[in-house]
Amino acid sequence: MASFLTDLFTSIFTPGPTHSLLIATNVSFAALQAIFFILLLLTYSVHFIVLSVLCAGLWWSINWFAAELEAVRQREKEQEARVSAESQQQRYKRSDEDTDTETEGGDNHAIRANPEAVASLVPPSHDADANLRKRRSLGSSTGDVSTDSEWDKVEEADMQR
Repeated sequence: MASFLTDLFTSIFTPGPTHSLLIATNVSFAALQAIFFILLLLTYSVHFIVLSVLCAGLWWSINWFAAELEAVRQREKEQEARVSAESQQQRYKRSDEDTDTETEGGDNHAIRANPEAVASLVPPSHDADANLRKRRSLGSSTGDVSTDSEWDKVEEADMQR
């Protein structure tokens, strides 16, 4: 019993659901269901039936979530093992391919560029710039004086000089 309590205390600081934490959770929910049943028998109140249903739903969802976390953990372990096995195979292949001997007539693995995919280095025409118009700042349209409009005035004065 003492070892279970120490395991339970240390499982609080361990990420993910641990075995001792799940046991404590299930025992707690079972005790709560027993209390609801006893209170239902003593009071004949429908409220305890509703509380019992809510408790059962929460109990089931916690156990489902813990099972899903465990399934994800297992899938990650399998994927990690598969990736490490593939990387080891690639290392063995590279060590076989990394010889200093040359062969004639080897495969030519040149990368051919798609002419449609090549970016154009021609600058856009000035007609596109003429179609664009300068937007007015918020301060100039409302009549408020702002630093943007002040800088615009300074720039215009410099351009006139």
